[in-house]
Amino acid sequence: MCLGGCIFAPTKIWRRWHKVVNVTQKRHAVVSAIAASAVPSLVLARGQRIKEVPELSLVVSDSAEAIEKTNVAIKTLKQIGAYPDAQKAKDNVAIRPGKSKMWNHRYVSRKGPLIVYGTEGAKLVKAFRNIPGVELAPGGHLGRFIVWTKSAFKKLDEVYGTFDKPSKKKKGYVLPRAKMVNADLARIINSDEVRSVVKPIKKEIKKAPLKKNPLKNLNVMLKLNPYAKAARRMALLAEARRVKAKQEKLDKKRKQITK
Repeated sequence: MCLGGCIFAPTKIWRRWHKVVNVTQKRHAVVSAIAASAVPSLVLARGQRIKEVPELSLVVSDSAEAIEKTNVAIKTLKQIGAYPDAQKAKDNVAIRPGKSKMWNHRYVSRKGPLIVYGTEGAKLVKAFRNIPGVELAPGGHLGRFIVWTKSAFKKLDEVYGTFDKPSKKKKGYVLPRAKMVNADLARIINSDEVRSVVKPIKKEIKKAPLKKNPLKNLNVMLKLNPYAKAARRMALLAEARRVKAKQEKLDKKRKQITK
């Protein structure tokens, strides 16, 4: 590279770095992620180890916020069945592929349990932050295994509201309502109430006729014009007579070759 030269096609500052997303849409996404964390099938599908967890959402008492030592935090996770998920994250630490491992991003690991607490500056921060895979503060991964403290779980109604009352912290935000009250679609379709209103199934299938060109298809032309067959025959006979007359005329003009 020459002295004082520049790189080819550098990244321009006017590139569209960000995309505008509606605030309500962002809030719907977070609410949906929190709701998905209470569905065991989604949490298992994400790869979280929750076989020993008694229930979802997992809520512990506020006394957990007073934990100061990491060994006590590990015992607490074992008691509630959340430690296998943290152990999975610890055992799956690997070197990151690519060049970014040379730029202080060397290791990558799996996600463990997410601890959400209600009191700011709680003592449990120093106890849990040293466990690999365990994160603190809220997250938005669909199907994430979350351990809530009681005070944090109660604050959800204030932050995001309920179906009856809007949010107190987010002005004008109301939880999105489900489009279907009953998710069993087959049961709804096959119910007597719906089948009595819906039209019956059409068993007879009417196929559109195949369009054929009468100028290329003789049978179609005969349906439209029965005289077309006689006209075609007369044209062929006239052509044959013309060719024959022309050949006879040429034969008369040719001289006989004598020996």
